[in-house]
Amino acid sequence: MKLSKLLLAAGAMAALPSLGLAQTADAAPTFDEIGPYIMTTLLFLVGGFLVFWMAAGFAMLEAGLVRSKNVTMQLTKNIALFSLAAIMYWLIGFNLMYPGDGWIISGWVGPFFSWTELEAVGLGAEEATLDYASVGSDFFFQLMFVAATASIVSGVLAERIKLWPFLLFVIVLTGVMYPISGSWQWGGGWLSEMGFSDFAGSTIVHSVGGWAALAGAIILGPRLGKYKDGKVNPMPGSNLALATLGTFILWLGWFGFNGGSQLAAGTVGDITDVSRIFANTNMAAASGAIAALILTQVLYKKVDLTMVLNGALAGLVSITAEPLAPSLFGALWIGAIGGVIVVFAVPMLDKLKIDDVVGAIPVHLFAGIWGTIAVVFYNSDASLVAQITGIIAYGVFTFVGALIVWIILKGIMGIRVSEESEINGLDVTELGMEAYPDFTKG
Repeated sequence: MKLSKLLLAAGAMAALPSLGLAQTADAAPTFDEIGPYIMTTLLFLVGGFLVFWMAAGFAMLEAGLVRSKNVTMQLTKNIALFSLAAIMYWLIGFNLMYPGDGWIISGWVGPFFSWTELEAVGLGAEEATLDYASVGSDFFFQLMFVAATASIVSGVLAERIKLWPFLLFVIVLTGVMYPISGSWQWGGGWLSEMGFSDFAGSTIVHSVGGWAALAGAIILGPRLGKYKDGKVNPMPGSNLALATLGTFILWLGWFGFNGGSQLAAGTVGDITDVSRIFANTNMAAASGAIAALILTQVLYKKVDLTMVLNGALAGLVSITAEPLAPSLFGALWIGAIGGVIVVFAVPMLDKLKIDDVVGAIPVHLFAGIWGTIAVVFYNSDASLVAQITGIIAYGVFTFVGALIVWIILKGIMGIRVSEESEINGLDVTELGMEAYPDFTKG
């Protein structure tokens, strides 16, 4: 049993005072003995497929916010990155992130190329380790998080990056970078020992994706014509209906993202906490959307739907670091600040000529940092020093590491399509097919 899982499953284990399991050969285990194992395993499976549905949300959001000539490329990237993440997390990532007693450098780096093994088929209760959940459900649930991290990068770098260099970066990110930094907290590493707190991943998942994307955006440069003659030239997306659908799908999936991170469902208290997490998650999304709606009306005299969509997502990212402890009012104001961050951060990036096609850097990086700091307002065990230390550690490791990988890929094979390909669209030039062949390109 991995050390981190023993630590993180304290709630589930507390419900098992009689887990000596002094069973005789003919005595079947009672539900009191196997119930918490079954319920926590079920929580991971249900939470996992909800988070998997977020992959569809990212795909639809990106398809809606890019121009029509690049939609097929975004869809291809999203299904490919999820598939690569699934293989890499099995091959390297899971045991690298949760090394138990197998650390290579204690608290910092776990074992490489130690692939995941599941329990035997038809495992009996008397043979199972009943103090947590099945390995299969745990692996499945955690895999969805690493895939979400890679999806964040996809949207930022849309419309000008080559497919294969991007996918090679995904292999490094999901197989090595994310698992190593994730082990520092969720694997029982040095940040966990320090007292850093990130319930479901405002920093560990979202800001990591944001930092990796920011490094890529700097190396890649902006789209042709985005910044010209000192002006920012808007490049409207192809389908705001798809973008809105994607946002609602992500909102739905977030209940599994945050709720499943309770990591236990074996007691009345556990399942009550899951319901509290659901309510707070929903409140933060709603307040983030409303904050962006009101603020864009005040600043621009018209509501900006894309800002409202990203405001909802920023609210979700903001509450992810601590969705259990706050009151509903606490979730409201934490999420609302996330929405405000988006409205001001998007034009700030444009002033710096950092081209983020879908607004993912403000949503996942900036709101992720805010949410991680906001933990200290409601979690009495968290300290500001530990939270800031974690933010800096993840930022430096991910940004510098990603920068190195992007520079290497640029030097070896190039990461940006030609000007002609970018003008004509990546769907035709890179893939040879269009998302909307019967309509005029936009």
